Parts: sequence; C-alpha cells; structure tokens
Amino acid sequence: MIAKRRFVVGVTGATGAVYAVRLLQALRGVPDVESHLVISPSGVLNIKYELDISRQDVHALADKVYSFRDVGATLASGGFSTLGMVVVPCSMRTLAAVAHGLSDNLITRAADVTLKERRRLVLMVRETPLNLAHLRNMTAVTEMGGIIFPPLPAFYLRPQSLDEMVDHTVARVLELFDIHVPGPHWEGMQG
Repeated sequence: MIAKRRFVVGVTGATGAVYAVRLLQALRGVPDVESHLVISPSGVLNIKYELDISRQDVHALADKVYSFRDVGATLASGGFSTLGMVVVPCSMRTLAAVAHGLSDNLITRAADVTLKERRRLVLMVRETPLNLAHLRNMTAVTEMGGIIFPPLPAFYLRPQSLDEMVDHTVARVLELFDIHVPGPHWEGMQG
C-alpha cells in the first residue's frame, strides 16, 4: 500500500466557507491525499450561517479531524510530515496570529509548524477593504515563505455560475501543492 500524502486544512471565521467545503470535497477525489481538518469556533458558525450545514457534515469530508484547542495534536509537531497547509477562508485575526508567531490554537500552531519546517502554507484571506495592518501582516507571512491567496474569481474563464468560480479557485490552490483536481483552466485566447 502506498502511503498517503497528508494535507492540513484550517477553516476560520472569515466569509467564504464554500471554499473550504469545496476544497475538502475535491480532496475526497484524490486517492493518495489524506486530509487533516481543524475548524475554529467562528468557522463553525460561518459554515452554518453561509451554507446551512453542520459541523458533522464538514467533518465527514475529512480523513482526520482535530479539536481547535488541541495544541498537543500531531499537527502541532514538525515531525508530522505533510504536504503543507491551507487556511480557507483565513480571517484577519488568523493572518495576524500567523504573522506574529502567536500559536494559541491548533490552526495557528499548525501554520507556524508549516512555516518553520519550510513547507507550503497558503492563506486564503478574506477581507475588504484592507487596512495597513492587514497589508503588513500579509507582507510578514510572505517574507516567511507563506503564500497569500485571496479567493478572487477569474472572469477571463467566463464563468457561468458561482460554482464554476469556486471550483476554479479551489483547483488553483490545490495545484500549489501539486494536487490536481478537475476544474476549468486557462487555455489561452481563442480566435
């Protein structure tokens, strides 16, 4: 049996819970990837409010689920090898905590471990407009090796639905980890 590649997914309280759910659904179709999920209490509230689904429904999409407060979980150790981590959506509070090394919960601790082990960390930040603190925190995370990836729609694909926009963004994020899922891709200008 081939060992699965471990991939960490953190979900925080920013708007955009649909990206987290679609990303987890996409990972279910990748047989050699094992998803490890942590959801903040605010993330649970947003999932319920925005999608009208339960925490248990989201947990069922992941291979392993961890408590937000369990800073002693395996994800909190650099010895737990992973492909990396995505925080989707990423609140400005979580961005600030990562930027300043504040590992006070399992999402921020796992992000800190991801950076210190020089693994890929992608923060799908959700806020607008951005203030100077947000921009400085994004710069700090980028300087540490993280990737700031706001989930912005690609209108050049001429999406016909919100689902197409979400699927494209999820596919783009997963490609950053060398995880390939079906989705619309830029084929160049036709004509």
